[in-house]
Amino acid sequence: MGITIILGLIAVFVIAFALMGFKIIQQAETMVIERLGKYSRTLPAGINIIWPIIDRPRSTVWRDGVRGNLTYKSTIDLRETVYEFPKQNVITKDNVATEINAIIYFQITAPVKAVYEISNLPDAIEKLTQTTLRNVIGEMDLDQTLTSRDTINGKLRSVLDEATHKWGVKVSRVELQDINPPQHIREAMEKQMQAERSKRASILESEGKKASQVLESEGLKTAEINKADGEKQAMILIAEGQAQARIRTAQGEAEAIQKITQAIGSTKSDPVNYLIAVRYIDKLGEMVSGKDNKVIYMPYEATGILSSIGGIKELLTSTNK
Repeated sequence: MGITIILGLIAVFVIAFALMGFKIIQQAETMVIERLGKYSRTLPAGINIIWPIIDRPRSTVWRDGVRGNLTYKSTIDLRETVYEFPKQNVITKDNVATEINAIIYFQITAPVKAVYEISNLPDAIEKLTQTTLRNVIGEMDLDQTLTSRDTINGKLRSVLDEATHKWGVKVSRVELQDINPPQHIREAMEKQMQAERSKRASILESEGKKASQVLESEGLKTAEINKADGEKQAMILIAEGQAQARIRTAQGEAEAIQKITQAIGSTKSDPVNYLIAVRYIDKLGEMVSGKDNKVIYMPYEATGILSSIGGIKELLTSTNK
């Protein structure tokens, strides 16, 4: 009976010992095993067997969640991890206190270094990020800080990646979530922004008026030029028409005089005297056509005209004979 109890206890101990030696590691996780306090090996994902009591996993400090508390874990997560740090006050180059919080994305690439090269990896990364952020922001003005997030992120990632390389950590990227200047600075910036927008609106409005006036003046100039060209062409056409009319009138009168001279048939007839006499008679008719004309002054040269009329009479008399 006693032997049976002893064998049963031995079986229970063996089973418990074997169960203690089984370690199941999840995918994308690993475990650092120490044998008698010294590093032995790193367990991969899956089922692993260790010697209980002799071998034991090394516990590491880890952060529970994005903003969780620090905890001790026997496994190491090999996935990319995100840490969101609390807001902190930094001073810019122009002495403006600004509140900034950041997010860092990193991944453990060497579990052994992450365990043995640094005692508290999450806290070390947080403090390193905060001090690096203070140094980077301290070299920039407030305006540069607000408009150069990509530059700040690049500088932070470069410095953190270089510093955490010996810890077996790869920093993939760093992002700034919020940049909050003091309230009075924000109010001043809003006023400056409104003034700048009003200035740009005034400039655009004045440029629009200027362009409108230029276009209007160019339109008036073109209209005046076109009007002057039209008047010029009209005057040229009128002058050409008058010249053609005078030429045609002179040609008609010349033909008429020639025909009259031929009809008279006298060699003594002078067409010039005839033309002068006809024109003179026409003017005399215009002179006496008004109802208020009472006195008619005959010019001194009228005797010559009358002699021409007499000559016409003689021509007509000779023709009748």
